[in-house]
This record gives sequence, structure tokens and C-alpha cells, in this order.
Amino acid sequence: MCKGYILAINPGSTSTKIALYKGEESIAVENLSHSPEEIAMYDSIYLQKDMREEVILNWLKSKNVDLNEIQAIVGRGGLLRPMPGGTYKVTPKMIEDLKAGYQGQHASNLGGIIAFHMANRINVPAFIVDPVAVDEMDDIARISGMLEIPRRSLVHALNIKAVTRRVCERTNKDFYNSSFIVAHLGGGISVAPLKDGRIIDVNNANEDGPFSPERSGGLPVGDMVKMAFSGEYTQAELKKMIIGKSGFVGYLGTNDGREVSKRMEKGDKKAEFILYAMAYQIAKEIGAMATVLNGKVDAIVLTGGLAYNEKLTGWIKEMVGFISPIELVPGEDEMLALSQGALRILKGEERAKIYEEEVHING
Repeated sequence: MCKGYILAINPGSTSTKIALYKGEESIAVENLSHSPEEIAMYDSIYLQKDMREEVILNWLKSKNVDLNEIQAIVGRGGLLRPMPGGTYKVTPKMIEDLKAGYQGQHASNLGGIIAFHMANRINVPAFIVDPVAVDEMDDIARISGMLEIPRRSLVHALNIKAVTRRVCERTNKDFYNSSFIVAHLGGGISVAPLKDGRIIDVNNANEDGPFSPERSGGLPVGDMVKMAFSGEYTQAELKKMIIGKSGFVGYLGTNDGREVSKRMEKGDKKAEFILYAMAYQIAKEIGAMATVLNGKVDAIVLTGGLAYNEKLTGWIKEMVGFISPIELVPGEDEMLALSQGALRILKGEERAKIYEEEVHING
């Protein structure tokens, strides 16, 4: 039984989002901002730990929450080693990899670190749930065509698995005995086939698949090589073009899907064409992932912030509706998803996974 609070912590680059739940009931949610000047004071993401923890403690105090009322703390998982999905108990080895940034430095690495430190103070468990490092891809999906460059799994696993569970509950399906294609439509776009609860393939939203508001998605590789060796761009400039200056930004000068819709309402044909092109690429990726499931798809799920755009989702439905029913779950409730992951452990519905037992660690 979950008698106390679950505290969920989701650090972002300039904010720390925190939430309190009792069971699945949201008690309080807040996004606490950190000024650029405040962040700039620290030479590394890890060094922000104490500052962010103090902010969280002050927030709990303002809500008159005694730390002893907290039953578990769950943090957003960071760029850890490739790992199966699930809820993980935070361990010292995990902390070591989060601190080092095994697959890169990102503010989300602090989620497990802060959760572990705070939980130790009050002797309660600390968890992370379905981090972006989730890797459940079938071996065949890792083959890229070039030996030196295997395909990698970096995926919006938290929201993808949470919304699939939600759809299963609504449609009376077994999460561990069903097949879905989930398209997470946000700042990055992940299209993933889920088979029996596993993400068996996915495009890398940073460098593959459909373009998104700021990212290029997959590119013609030959032309990209020519650009790289043209002498006109540095490596840093090309990286910024691929992630930051492409997609809507490159074509329309904005990363805001709502702005694109406003332009369309005013008759902007270019904006309409680019949004349709995004729908076209998303639908193509969904079609490709349907072949991974041999066409046996219980439902296609459209989720993420862009799933609120009725034009975009309408076009996608027209193109892929022949494959299976389509479920629309717009937005991404990451805080609830974190809490639900911890709650499944507290209720005994699942066993918390141990990082060291699930990943390959040499030495």
C-alpha cells in the first residue's frame, strides 16, 4: 500500500520540475526555474546538485510537507548505459555513471542523483523509471548498413511506455501481450514499435527518422558528407544545424507548432506544406515500423505535445489508418509516469530492477 507521498523530480536545463503524489492522485506540481546566471555559476551539471536539492527542500517546506511523510522518491533517469525498460532502484554504481554522464551530460542525470541523496536522509527507496537510455532493440534493428556505425536506441521511453499502459487499461489489453506503434511527437520525434512491453526498434530522434520543430531527422548521407568537407562549416556549426536550426526552424523560422498553425489560419501555404511534410514523414516511419510487427498492430498511438495539433494528427490518420485503430494521447505527463513507475513497485505489482544486474559493466 502507498500510504505516504511519492516525490517525483525531473531536472531540466534551466528548471527543476517536482511533484507530490498520493497513489496516482496529484497533490502538487511545480516547475521551479533557475536563472541562466545561477546555472552559469557551476562548472558541471553534477555541481548543481546541492543548489537544486535546496530548492526542492524549500518547496516542500512551503507546502508544509514533512520529509518523514514521503514514502519514496523517484527521479528522471539520465544518460546511463543501454538498459532494459522498467523501474530501477538507484544504486551507487548508477550514481557513478550518472555523475560521469556515461552517454553524455544532461540535466536529467541529476534526477537519480538527487533522489538517491534525499532518500538516504529519510531512509526510503529511490527510483528512476524508463530513462532515455532504455535499449530493448532486437539485434536485427541495430544493423545500419555500415559496420562502424550501429543503430542506437535513445528514446522517449518514459512517455512511450506510460501512454501505452494507459491505452491498454482503456482497451482492456495486456501490456505484456500486445503490439503497438507509438509516435512521440515533441521537440524530438520517436516512432517505436512495442511488442509485449518491449521497444524493439526506434529511430534516434536526434539524427534519424522524421524532422521535428528543431531537428533535421534523417538526411541524405552523401550530401551531408559533402557539407562536412566543404570547408564552409565547423563540426559544431553542423551539429547545431542538425539539432537546433533544422525542421520548422530551418523552413519557417520558428520552433513553435502553435505559431505554424496560426500562420496556416492566415493562409500561409508554405507553413501548411511544411506541416504536411512532417505528417508525411511521420506516417512513413509508422508504416516502416508496422513491417517490424509483421502488420499485427493492436493500435497506433500518437502522443507528445505536437499531438494536440489536429491538422497534423488528422493527416497522419488519413495516411496510416488502414494499418490499425489510432489512439490519440496528446501531451506528455512525465511526472505522473514517474510516480506510477514507483507506485507499481510499492504496491508489489513489479520488482524493482537493479542496474548492475541489467547492464553490461566491464571491470
